[in-house]
Amino acid sequence: MSSLSAASVEASPAIESTEQKKPLKPCCACPETKKARDACIIEKGEECCTGLIEAHKECMRALGFKI
Repeated sequence: MSSLSAASVEASPAIESTEQKKPLKPCCACPETKKARDACIIEKGEECCTGLIEAHKECMRALGFKI
């Protein structure tokens, strides 16, 4: 069994490096600012959340998205 677990451990870094090469999708970027922005919009409306919306845009721009 130890050889099986060793093979599993060795396979993990290869999988991780493959995943890291995939481009980041906009839906997955900046989850902290996205969550706060979405909650604010639902509770208070878009007009009251401009600061959070702008913070999320800045985060997205920092990751290379053109917004």
